[in-house]
Amino acid sequence: MNIFLLGYMASGKSTVGKLLASKLKFGFLDLDAYIETKEAMDVPTIFSKKGEIYFRKQEAKYLNEVLALNNPTVVALGGGTPCYGDNMKVLTQHQNTKTIYLKMSIEQLSKRLLQEKDTRPLIAHLKSDGELNEFIGKHLFERQYYYNQASIILD
Repeated sequence: MNIFLLGYMASGKSTVGKLLASKLKFGFLDLDAYIETKEAMDVPTIFSKKGEIYFRKQEAKYLNEVLALNNPTVVALGGGTPCYGDNMKVLTQHQNTKTIYLKMSIEQLSKRLLQEKDTRPLIAHLKSDGELNEFIGKHLFERQYYYNQASIILD
């Protein structure tokens, strides 16, 4: 069985994923790190050099590679992974796959993201806390349809 963790950026997918994998004696894979290895550049560089559309296409391709792995693995998805192409449909219809949404409030996410804003390409341009809160709120509104399709939702 594979477990896929989804949620907004900074919701704790990688941290929780490593702990869960250790507890279950599963492997752990961070999809963004996997993409960085395959593409030989980090996610911010992919976004700046090749654009978000290129990144999302590669993300879908590598998600399918990960789904084909045969060993039990906990996978931390990128925040946008479930929301593009048919990624969420692929995840929910795949055999022996559970999806878990790590749900957090705008305030919790904003507090975490303020500390790492410069390393997050989607929010690096935002100038104020208010802009960040508005951006997160808009994204959560757009993405909740996909996130709420998870097998399990953890508040």
